[in-house]
Amino acid sequence: MAGAYGRKRGRERPKSEEKNVKSKQFKKKNGRMEHKLACSPAPSSSPEISSEEEEPRRSVASEELVVHREPSIYNNLLNTLGKGSGSFANFYKNRQRDEAGISHSDEDEDEDDDDENGTAEVKEESEEGSDGESDQSDSMEADVQEPTQSNSMKENEEEDESENNGEASATDQEDDDDLEVNGETDIDSSVVSSSFNLHLGHTLSTDEVAGLTKKQSKYKWKVPAVGSSTAKWIGTGECLQEEVDDSSCYGLKPKLFKHWLDLYKTSGGNDFHSSRQRLFFTLCTNYRDIFHCNKKPFYLKGGQEEDSSIMDSYIIHALNHVFKTRDFVTKNEAKLAKHPENVREEVVNSEKYLDHGFTRPKVLIVLPYASIALRVVKRLITLTPSSHKVNVEYTDRFLKEFDTAENDVSEEVHDGERLKIRKSSKPSDYEALFGGINNDLFMLGIKFTRRSIKLYSDFYSSDIIVASPLGLVNKIEAAQINKEKDVDYLSSIEVLIVDYADVIYMQNWAHLNTVVEKLNQIPAKQHGTDVMRIRKWYLDGYAKFYRQTILLGSFPNPEINSLFNQLCVNYQGKVKSVTEYKGVLPKVLLQVRQMYERFDVTSIAEAADARFDYFTKKVFPKIKDSLQGGTMLFISSYFEYVRVRNFMQSQNASFCMISEYTKQSDISRARIWFFEGKQKIMLYTERAHFYHRYKIRGIRNLIIYSLPERKEFYPELVNMIEESDNRNCTVLFSRLDQLRLERIIGSTSTKRLTSSEKNLFVFC
Repeated sequence: MAGAYGRKRGRERPKSEEKNVKSKQFKKKNGRMEHKLACSPAPSSSPEISSEEEEPRRSVASEELVVHREPSIYNNLLNTLGKGSGSFANFYKNRQRDEAGISHSDEDEDEDDDDENGTAEVKEESEEGSDGESDQSDSMEADVQEPTQSNSMKENEEEDESENNGEASATDQEDDDDLEVNGETDIDSSVVSSSFNLHLGHTLSTDEVAGLTKKQSKYKWKVPAVGSSTAKWIGTGECLQEEVDDSSCYGLKPKLFKHWLDLYKTSGGNDFHSSRQRLFFTLCTNYRDIFHCNKKPFYLKGGQEEDSSIMDSYIIHALNHVFKTRDFVTKNEAKLAKHPENVREEVVNSEKYLDHGFTRPKVLIVLPYASIALRVVKRLITLTPSSHKVNVEYTDRFLKEFDTAENDVSEEVHDGERLKIRKSSKPSDYEALFGGINNDLFMLGIKFTRRSIKLYSDFYSSDIIVASPLGLVNKIEAAQINKEKDVDYLSSIEVLIVDYADVIYMQNWAHLNTVVEKLNQIPAKQHGTDVMRIRKWYLDGYAKFYRQTILLGSFPNPEINSLFNQLCVNYQGKVKSVTEYKGVLPKVLLQVRQMYERFDVTSIAEAADARFDYFTKKVFPKIKDSLQGGTMLFISSYFEYVRVRNFMQSQNASFCMISEYTKQSDISRARIWFFEGKQKIMLYTERAHFYHRYKIRGIRNLIIYSLPERKEFYPELVNMIEESDNRNCTVLFSRLDQLRLERIIGSTSTKRLTSSEKNLFVFC
């Protein structure tokens, strides 16, 4: 197993003559070999043991497993994972003997062979892993496999990881919060009381699990958002206190905090304690689920500072979680190595050494486009302390695949200098969002060692996974078709970050729902993890109650709210932002009569039918018989678009169509026909406008069948109405459209429109 494992990881298998010598050297250097042999399962096969000798051992192990009459969930998992490995069965057999009080002095003579092979395996694992969790390769496509390293890189890697897997170095001791108690290293009380340990160390009661399963969250408190007069934070559970000791590290590892503070001061910041990034980080470090639904994105004017501050906060939180997870495992391994004779007993009987998940990845960052992933990963590398990024592997490949593509520009000579002038007439926010590589199919594993960052690491050996919803869904579907593949690397995600949820909504929101539902499921395979050190709440299937979800977007809607309310069930509680909107009506520059017509709805299930009936009976007869033409019908949902299109065809109406699925040749033809008046009505969807931002000419009358989700689209559409004697904009809405309505006309006007007995309102 060790040899095969080494080949998968791109390393040379050591010669048999050198194996024993290297094992002794490794044992002497690290001082923890006996621990690994005792708490990690030995390889299922070895060069010294023939298949004929291996089979009887498996049968004996299986007989021992049958003896247990009332297995717990923990033992059931051991049983399941042990069926495919004779060595794991032996390991389970030894555990059964411990419980029965049977001595190990009469164990099989072939244990020495297992120890020798276990030594080789430990060396292989220690070279690859930094937190002791699974590094097993996944059978993935070539585009996500780690390429073969050069000899010089191998030497650097071996040097880095030999430091990484030993006990803490002198420089890292500055970050350790340990003290000596009765001659043994123990975790400092400051670490025990940190939010990281309090969150993961909590044991859920049966009543707590039952309450979380009901998914009924009541927001009990409200506090103003610092820096905004119109925004507030509301939350469940106890109210979060803003008073924090500014002389502390805010729960961060000292080296990470110092590096972050230095970067803040270098960028011109003066008061870190009151800064945006520090305030939002305080929300993150409480390990509650967060929904920031009014984040100003970088591509909107004035949003760069706020967006960058929030991005820094969640990246620092992710790095801190990864580093603390690794340190916790490393410290436990150092303690166990000091008492190898008591390793088995301590691991089996003590919960303080339960520090593993099913697999290694702990943080998942979901982003819509590769260009946005480029921003996040580059900033993640910048925020990593220098001692942890002496070597950043495969940056050239990363920049080649994720960096900004060449924009369509022309050159102009001015005063002897050659200037580049952008040809595009698209809005500035469109250029900022879509100016890079608009690839929505990507996955990237990132692994941290003591001194290096590995991009394109195998998913099972990664600490952080950065991916798009489509990239993850493709992996999930591939695993469902091919049983040899799996996505078990999603089983132990403890921090989920979804940024630009509003952009993901414009792609395919169902993909994100699928991904979140797949998280934190009990895997079908072992993946090389030491099962004796898996936290019990993983084995009980409670991991989803410990996962923190940070959901970031520029607006809320029913679909996003549903995901946050139904699929985010963190036992710590929830925090959500609420905002009083002023509306975007002042951005309408033309003198247009804007009529808002309200139709009655009794339930959400009947909303679509009520809207369609109102349109067909009240609105369509007016535009069908009109001789003027130039009527644009804007529709937010594609499903509503299909329904209206079919109705138009049944009425033999003169119309053309532009949707997100329309071919480019058909789009050009439709725009010409509509401008020239050959077609009187144009159907236009919100997603088509989002992806293309067409300037539609010939509009004289605008009918908004359903309000756009993105508030900036409303003034853009109204301002496209051309000069005429009677310029009108008609908006259909119901009381259920409150979230969209208040972003466009303002929160105060929305309350009046939804509560009034009248059904017709006019804005001039």
